[in-house]
Amino acid sequence: MKLQRSALSLLTIFLAVFSAFAASADEALSEFLRRNGIPDNSVSVKIVDLADGSVVVSHNEGTPLIPASIMKSVTTAALLESVGPDWRYHTRIYIDGPIDLGYLRGNVIVEGACDPTLNSSKEPFSEDIIEEICSALSSQLIRRVEGSIIIDENNFPGSPHPESWAKEDRAKYYGTGSHALNYSDNARGDFAVKNPSANFVSLLKKGLAARDISLEDNPMPEGRRVQIHDHLSAPIDEIMRSCMVRSDNLFAESMLRTYGKMEGCDGSTSQAVSKEMQLWEDKNFPLEGVKIHDGSGLSRSNRVTANFMTELLSNMSGNPYYASFFPLAGQEGTLKKFLANTPLDSYVAMKTGSMRGIQCYAGYKLDDDYMPTHVIVIIMNDITKSRDRAKQAAEKLLLSIFQD
Repeated sequence: MKLQRSALSLLTIFLAVFSAFAASADEALSEFLRRNGIPDNSVSVKIVDLADGSVVVSHNEGTPLIPASIMKSVTTAALLESVGPDWRYHTRIYIDGPIDLGYLRGNVIVEGACDPTLNSSKEPFSEDIIEEICSALSSQLIRRVEGSIIIDENNFPGSPHPESWAKEDRAKYYGTGSHALNYSDNARGDFAVKNPSANFVSLLKKGLAARDISLEDNPMPEGRRVQIHDHLSAPIDEIMRSCMVRSDNLFAESMLRTYGKMEGCDGSTSQAVSKEMQLWEDKNFPLEGVKIHDGSGLSRSNRVTANFMTELLSNMSGNPYYASFFPLAGQEGTLKKFLANTPLDSYVAMKTGSMRGIQCYAGYKLDDDYMPTHVIVIIMNDITKSRDRAKQAAEKLLLSIFQD
């Protein structure tokens, strides 16, 4: 009888605590909706406890909204599922003619692999591909090239820009396209470089001249290819983390095209998007209202729901690498100031999404071992008042819900 009473007392206490938590979570959500200065129908929120899948709070979770850069977490998840964390880009170098006493009677061919990190000013760094090509030719005792430098971009056809990108964005460094051969971030200062291959070839010619390798640059038909070098990128998990922490559009767009290529498509953005949507459909993710047009989130035609994002993040939470790609609140990248010097500093890891009138967050609450305990999705569109006000309301929401 005493045991029954004890168990009943514990159950009563648990229910009381649970009810108080539920009430406080709902109150925190109501306060967030009052404080953010945004119309309620332009805000979507969903927080899920990964321990049992229970919904802590939700608001407009099925409403399609513009995600901005939280789209990068979707792209990263797709490619990680396809290739794993140790995969690397291979940019292969070929010659296509005989070597006669140091004279290559043919061309030097560079096969673009859509690697966004070639000579990038951003981590992770790899070896200087121009130096590698010069060394590879020297190792073949080649001192003179009769033909030309050919850039093979056939594996990644189509426009380097998603069709829905704004024209003014395409001219800027952050809107530079993803090509089969990307080089030096495809940018010069604040502006995009439209033809990174031409820039690469110009610098390679200078590199060859510095090595006393002459290039006659005669037009010659391609012959049988012989590989003389394979340039390797850093492992893809390092590229993914760099992309997520810095919110790099070129990295994300290249990863989307790479995903399509690895899944048997032609390497174009359009086919990669179709293949990615099929992936989420096969996983039975809630796709009503979801529209994907790019890998980075720069397109204002993208739409996601909090339901879709929480399903994706929940599905990926068991991957030992994925959560580590997200910047830590108060510490890193685009989240460095968010929740800084609060009890949640370093206990939240999220991708941000920010563009005119939009502020979004998607990621995880973490425990002391940096393991995800909750999925967090906050999508705010139609911000006409202070963006700081919206950010502060999101901070207050999370602090109120996770105060214990």
